[in-house]
Order: sequence, then structure tokens, then C-alpha cells
Amino acid sequence: MSHAATIKSCDINVGTTERIISALGGAAILGCGLKQRSGATPILLLVGGLLAARGITGHCDAYEKLNVNTAVPSDEYGVPDQAGFHVEESVEIRRSSAQVYGYWRQLKNLPKFMPHLKSVVETGPKTSHWVVKGPAWRSVSWDAEIINEHPGEMIAWQTLPGAQVQSAGTVRFESLNEGRNTRVTVNLKYSPPARGLGAVTARIFGQAPEQQLQFDLARFKYLLETDSDTSDA
Repeated sequence: MSHAATIKSCDINVGTTERIISALGGAAILGCGLKQRSGATPILLLVGGLLAARGITGHCDAYEKLNVNTAVPSDEYGVPDQAGFHVEESVEIRRSSAQVYGYWRQLKNLPKFMPHLKSVVETGPKTSHWVVKGPAWRSVSWDAEIINEHPGEMIAWQTLPGAQVQSAGTVRFESLNEGRNTRVTVNLKYSPPARGLGAVTARIFGQAPEQQLQFDLARFKYLLETDSDTSDA
């Protein structure tokens, strides 16, 4: 009987999204190892095989030893201290801080310049539901809340317990040139499903979070500066 067949449901300690990422990452590394035919090939095949098995079986021996189980939804708000990754990017926009803040604060606008977002629906004065494009044509979703806000200046948020991707951060809107321009600075801290593996796998497919945020802010700048419909936001 194969190892995969012996994995019981009670032995599954890797979440669904993380399993998909592991399987895709393992397949990519295996493919790379088979193509290279170099001294690194055995290592790549070993790592790729382990990741693929992790995704197929849903079991991680290291998680078992550390008493970690990502198959159970997180009960934490935001990102725990000393965990996750940090990204910071800024852009200057030729609009007033009130206009820029007003457009961003209507969260339904975010998918217009963040193409990985499928939708953001406000579920309350401070809460919202986010759906993003995940791996293998699957969606990843979570709920978030605004925890601090100064109109025209700053918005701070964190994800709620059960989030498939834990995140927290702030967006600051700094008025420049006597109010004619605005510097938008995003500080983002996030913990992807694979506790770090997600970021590595994203880089394999050319979607580094740092680059993604740069592109998003560049699209935001273009949208605000060229679309007349945003001037009254």
C-alpha cells in the first residue's frame, strides 16, 4: 500500500490552498530538475518530490513535529509578531490627498487597479470580504476589518480569524506641493498559506509580492491621473 493511501483524514495537517501551492511548486521544481541535467538535479528532484507528496497527501512531517496544523483555520487577527513578510512601496500622484483617499476608501474600487483581486465587498462600516485569484484557477478569500482611520491621511487594517492569507498594514496619504499632489505609502505585512512557501512559489511563477505591489500602485497612479471620473471621488 502506498504512503499516500495510508494518510488518514486525522493525519492531514496542511490546508487546502497550501496543498495546491505545494503540488504546483513541487511540479515546477521537478520540471526544472529534469530539464537542467546538472549536478543540482538530484537535489531539485528530491525537493520537488517532497513538495509534490506534501500537496498530494496533505501531510507534513515537519508540521507534525512542530504541532502545526494549517488545515485548521487560523484564529488570529492580522499577522502574529515575528511572523510573515513585510513589503513597503510608495507612489506620488497628481491629485489631492482627499481625492486619493476617497477613491481608495471605496474598497470596491481596489480591483480596478489590483488585477489579482476578484472583488472586495464591504460587509459593514469597518469590515469587508475579499476574494482573490488563487493558484490553479481557485479563489482565495478572507474577511478584514479597518482598525484605525484618519480621513484623508491613513487607513490601517487587519484580517479576521479564519483568513486563508493573513495580512495587516497601513496606507498613508501624504499631502505634497500645497495639496496638489499626494504620496501614497503602503506598508503591508502578510503570511501566505504556505508560511513562506507561498512567497517562494510565487517567485517561481514570476509574481513576487514586492513587484506586484509596485505594479498595483503604478496602475493606481495612472488611473487617478488620467480618468476624469476619479477627480470627484
